[in-house]
Amino acid sequence: MGLDFLAVADQRRLLDEGAVSPVDLVEAALARIEEVQPRLNCFVHVWADEARRRARELPVGHGPLHGVPVAIKDTTPWAGHPITLGSRTQHNVVADRSAWVVERLLDAGAVIIGSTNTPEFAHAGITDNRLWGATRNPWNLARTTGGSSGGAGGAVASGCVAVAEGSDMGGSVRIPAAWCGVVGLKPSLGRIPMDVLPGLWDSISHHGPLGRTVDDARRFLDVVQGPSLRDPYSSLPAVSSTSADVRGRRVALSTDLGCWSVDPQIVDVVERAARHLADAGLVIERTGPRFTPRDNALWLEMWGIFMAAYYGDLTDTQAADMDTDVLALIELGRSFSAVDGKRMEIERSGVWNRVAAVLETHDVIVCPTMSLPPGAATKSENQRHYFIDDEGRYHGEDMTSVWNLVSPCPVISVPGGRHIGGEHDGLPIGVQIVGRPGGEDLVLAVAQVIEDQVGAPAWRPDI
Repeated sequence: MGLDFLAVADQRRLLDEGAVSPVDLVEAALARIEEVQPRLNCFVHVWADEARRRARELPVGHGPLHGVPVAIKDTTPWAGHPITLGSRTQHNVVADRSAWVVERLLDAGAVIIGSTNTPEFAHAGITDNRLWGATRNPWNLARTTGGSSGGAGGAVASGCVAVAEGSDMGGSVRIPAAWCGVVGLKPSLGRIPMDVLPGLWDSISHHGPLGRTVDDARRFLDVVQGPSLRDPYSSLPAVSSTSADVRGRRVALSTDLGCWSVDPQIVDVVERAARHLADAGLVIERTGPRFTPRDNALWLEMWGIFMAAYYGDLTDTQAADMDTDVLALIELGRSFSAVDGKRMEIERSGVWNRVAAVLETHDVIVCPTMSLPPGAATKSENQRHYFIDDEGRYHGEDMTSVWNLVSPCPVISVPGGRHIGGEHDGLPIGVQIVGRPGGEDLVLAVAQVIEDQVGAPAWRPDI
């Protein structure tokens, strides 16, 4: 029996029927990792013996993820296990505590088989670092998986695991989901308690799942959502485990979010997704929050402050071991005063008001996840330049980070199609769905409509 590429529901069904054991699932996952790891480099640590032992010792029926192999990101601590954050400066660090999300996965019976690659300190939308190297896209080995949860995206897309934990500060779950052809969810702020950062009052950061299916993301969310006092933003009631009714729901459709230059094939895929939604009874209106290039720059400035505050001290003694892009972000962050930071909050409030005005009259916003197909896998080869053209259109690949400025809004990326022809032939294209704060149930339900029509869970990269 082939166990690669099974969704969580299929694994649980086989387990419940007695057709397989947790050991069978773990062995299949480890065999697949061994097969693809030399070419993809999704994992930085594989805890094979420990995973086998846990699979053997799990009590029967232990939790909703009983026996299901999962992966965690190399930025998420599990007590007693190495955590490098993709950085040479952390190469010998062993976690002294476990994140909330890890504890909840273990409580649900999941088997953690390894940790996945990420750019240094999760700083970029390309997964390549000086400690572990580049992660390559299963659909085209010359291309990146995206980042910063790029190892997780590649692991799910290549059939190593059905679901993997990621984190999202500016699209780090949704970017690899879009470029690898899987589902990636940034939940509402505080939905999954975030207790892994030095500061608990960070308001752009989220844990989130990357899964083969929308249902995989929902099952992950079911077991790891809060609330918990370990995160002061965590106070949301649980998301329903049943799908919301989508008929009659109002959709704001924008293929450029007001300022992006978007690849024509990506526009076509998003338009097709909107037609699928209309066929399912949703009401489509062409409108959106009208973002500007300045909104994207605002997020970057806040990201620089984040990097400077959390990792800037390392430059005093270990700058030679750090990525030059990380150093540049730290320098950017240090250029701002505390007053500048407060003024950024005022600007961010303006972004919120524009998004809120759309969501007051619409249930969800639908747009592309990325404006371009993935670039080269390695930083040395990935020399894309981002600019504003003479017509004021922004040429930059991610359409994700602006949504972290309105972090209470859940956002999912679901596969909507693939590129046809040329050098990008076969590469996946993601569609983003943005909901009202706390509205994961509807975001997941709308994504399910697109998944049902597109059939992406049946896609298989030829590696």
